[in-house]
Amino acid sequence: MGTTITPEGDALKHFTARAERYDRSSHWCTDPVLADRVLALTEPGPTDHVLDVACGTGLVSRLFKGRAGRVVGADITRAMYEQAKPYLDELVETPAESLPFEDNSFDIVVCRQGTQFMDDSAAVKEMVRVAKPGGRILIVNLCAYGDEDREEYFEILRLRNPARCNFYMREDLERLLTEGGCSEATVHDHISVEDVDAWSDNGAIEESRREGIRAVYRDASKPFSALHAVATEDGDRFVDNMLFGLALGIK
Repeated sequence: MGTTITPEGDALKHFTARAERYDRSSHWCTDPVLADRVLALTEPGPTDHVLDVACGTGLVSRLFKGRAGRVVGADITRAMYEQAKPYLDELVETPAESLPFEDNSFDIVVCRQGTQFMDDSAAVKEMVRVAKPGGRILIVNLCAYGDEDREEYFEILRLRNPARCNFYMREDLERLLTEGGCSEATVHDHISVEDVDAWSDNGAIEESRREGIRAVYRDASKPFSALHAVATEDGDRFVDNMLFGLALGIK
């Protein structure tokens, strides 16, 4: 995991720029298979209170709307969270590192692709704090497959998201949960097949960074190409099998 924490303002600027096209910026954003995995792991019930940390445009919140008793969203980026309001019972503008909720308030706490832009240790401790005893905390993030691809993959992720301050292996997610106060934690894999040129066109980076991403794929090592099952389309258009870690902790 990274040790340098990017200022909150960098993430705010980055996601304000991305807000308009965020929902269609990656296959995984609206992937029904990934959505089903989130629901299967968290098992929402009609009386459950759910907190969606870094709720963004509400792509995760909407999964719980009608399945849980109450859905609360937390985020700092107005351009993103304004789009989430139809799926929330309550919206709170707050950084994840200092959640304004009482201890033991939520049955389920979810954070998808958020902790990479935070002081992740502090944020996860807050997520665990506000979860009820026995509550489920689910953290979902892109991960490197292993030591063989981490250097190249982390460079790709850095180029796409200059506001990113944490980069993960599966074991990092498990450690965040256990050190954050969970009694147990398990990590489940999900593979998302992404068109890299579409995935890199997020509206918040210049073309030179997109070309830098293409260059990493063009010059990729054999282990990286094999782990990511990299394929090419139309000469310089790459397809990557990206790994998500779905880390489930129990308080």
